[in-house]
Amino acid sequence: MTTPGDLPVPDDHRARLRAADTDRELVHQILSAAMARGSLSPAEFEERAGKAVVAKTFGELDELTDDLPVGQLGVPMPFVGETTVSRVTPGSGRPPVQHRLALMSGAEVRGDVVVADSLSATAIMGGVEIDLRQAEFTAPVLTIRCTAVMGGIDITVPPDVTVEIGGWAVMGGFGGRASGVGIAGAPTVRVVGFALMGGVDVKRKDRKPTPSG
Repeated sequence: MTTPGDLPVPDDHRARLRAADTDRELVHQILSAAMARGSLSPAEFEERAGKAVVAKTFGELDELTDDLPVGQLGVPMPFVGETTVSRVTPGSGRPPVQHRLALMSGAEVRGDVVVADSLSATAIMGGVEIDLRQAEFTAPVLTIRCTAVMGGIDITVPPDVTVEIGGWAVMGGFGGRASGVGIAGAPTVRVVGFALMGGVDVKRKDRKPTPSG
C-alpha cells in the first residue's frame, strides 16, 4: 500500500503476491479512516471490510482502496514492498508490539511487552485484549488505533498514565472511565478509532503485585 504521490508503476507480479494478516489489517485501518472521513458509508465499509478479510493477494486488497484518498486519511503506511515497519527499542533491544488482529478469534497484548508510539488493534467478530500494566513504554505518547466490527477491544492501563479517548461508535460503544491526567512524567495513552456494532472499553487497574522472595 502506498500514498497517491508514491504510487508505483502497475506491477502484475506484486498483484499476484500473497498478502499477510498485517496487510489485511492495514486495509481495514484505511477503510475505517475513510468511513470516519465520510469517503465511505457504513454499508460500503462493511462490504469492503468483508472482502478484505478473505483477500489472498495484494491485487485483491488494492482494489478495495484504489478509489480512496489514502494520503489524506492519516493512516501510517509501511514502505513499499514491506508488510510491517520494524523498530528496535533503545532500552531492551526488543521490537515493540505494533499490531493485533482478531478475526473470529481472540488476540492479546499483555505481560512484559514493549510498546512504541503506535499500536493497532482490529477485532472483527472477535476480541482483542490489551493490558499495559507491565508494558515497557518507549515513547512519551502511545496511540492505540482501534477498529471493532461486531467485536470488542478491551484496554487496561496502569493508574499513573494519562489517558485520552477520541473514538466513536455506530450501534456500539467507545470509551470507558479511564480518561484523565496521570502522574507527571508518565506516558500518555491515546485511544482512537471506531466501533461498528462492537465496543472499545478502556479502564484503569492497579499493577499486579510482584511476588516477593
